Amino acid sequence: MDARPNDVGITPPTHPTPPTGDDFKTAFLRDPQTLKYYPALVLNADYRPLSYLPLSLWPWQDAVKAAFLDRVDIVAEYDHTVRSPTTEIRVPSVVVLKDYVKPQKRVAFTRFNLFLRDEFTCQYCSSKGDLTFDHVVPRASGGVTSWENVVASCSRCNLRKGSKSLKQCGFSLRRAPRQPASAELMNLGRKFPPNYLHESWMDYLYWDAELDA
Repeated sequence: MDARPNDVGITPPTHPTPPTGDDFKTAFLRDPQTLKYYPALVLNADYRPLSYLPLSLWPWQDAVKAAFLDRVDIVAEYDHTVRSPTTEIRVPSVVVLKDYVKPQKRVAFTRFNLFLRDEFTCQYCSSKGDLTFDHVVPRASGGVTSWENVVASCSRCNLRKGSKSLKQCGFSLRRAPRQPASAELMNLGRKFPPNYLHESWMDYLYWDAELDA
């Protein structure tokens, strides 16, 4: 049974019930005001975020429950507290898993991962809005749907290119498409943080970045 913190007698902070799951993540990325719901940054056992995009966040209820179940260590906290009849704890702002979760080596070929690989930028004109995807070698000419033949493209370039080759339409690629490594997408995800980052998260988001000389 997936018990919530309230099932063990914890009194939540006084604020409206936050959304949970994917709705919570979507709302937080879109609206920085949802910081009032006290999301916790979730780190792997090596103190790196489980993911950067979307940023690995749990609602405060899940973070508290995981701490009670001894599945995480709390490494940073908000100033707000939650209470049970016998215990009062500060709401976690950063938690680290006690068991290491091995990252997947294979990157799924999805629209989102494709856009992330191409940094949400048209690979023909470098614009960043109204993106779709395009087959470099058109399917009408035998082109396949693969990492090596599909790129992010703005709608305008996609329409202009149509079923033509790059040479026929006078296009050139910003860089040759290829299958990205999982670590590569993780690093690219750092370039697209949420609109708001709590100060207690900062060291853990960038602690393993290379220092400038």
